[in-house]
Amino acid sequence: MRDTEVVVVIGTGGMGRAIAHRQGAGRHVLLADFDEATLTSAADSLRGEGHVVTAQRVDVSDAGSVRALADAAAALGRVAQVAHTAGLSPAQAPVQAILAVDLLGVELVLAEFGRVVAPGGAGVVIASMGGHLTPITPELERLLASRTAAELIASPELDPAALNPGGAYGIAKRANHFQVQAASRAWGERGARVNSISPGVIATPMGQQELASASGERMRAMVAASGTGRVGTASDIAEAAAFLLGPGSSFVTGADLLVDGGVVAAVRAGRG
Repeated sequence: MRDTEVVVVIGTGGMGRAIAHRQGAGRHVLLADFDEATLTSAADSLRGEGHVVTAQRVDVSDAGSVRALADAAAALGRVAQVAHTAGLSPAQAPVQAILAVDLLGVELVLAEFGRVVAPGGAGVVIASMGGHLTPITPELERLLASRTAAELIASPELDPAALNPGGAYGIAKRANHFQVQAASRAWGERGARVNSISPGVIATPMGQQELASASGERMRAMVAASGTGRVGTASDIAEAAAFLLGPGSSFVTGADLLVDGGVVAAVRAGRG
């Protein structure tokens, strides 16, 4: 049992499924999601492809639920890889829910899996290009870098009455970059690494929902102005995750990899 390598994938949307498919061969896949129907569908699909899969429901905004998931992963074998893809977009949820899942949830996952990840292991958190594009004052940046998620959620700066879902999402995703930087020290003490990926517009169900929202026209314009000129795929993100989870990135930790097809570069150059 202890020789079994475990890959944990939290969130079974398009990116989560692609990462599980990419990383699961020869490993025990522990899939987790809040939605039991989505979780069951993803687990059955992977099993049909020959993967060894355990499925467990998780609420990433609940410390006890995340702790139970981390303990379950450790009981299955050597926790070699952790991919945290769960999140809520501005078109899916109000401010409070976005902060609970996208901000607090990341902190809990980093802490609990930092407790059980095996030496030589690696983790990746899915952030967003929104964390690079959302206007944030230097004062708020300092808060994001120095406060816990609970402290941030209770702060006047993140008062739901003063934020819209888009702003809350961008702030949470910028905070993810700082959370990963901070966690890299604790993970490093176990001989493990952790990084984040900031995807651009990706053709997953969540991405399509955003494209159909009020901000969809703006998103299409940014994609058209980008260096690649296309929407990304879940496979694009899975390949980036494979690099950060694998031995080829052994000197990379506490970093964010922007996988957006060049959108942020175009915006900063005044083209988006």
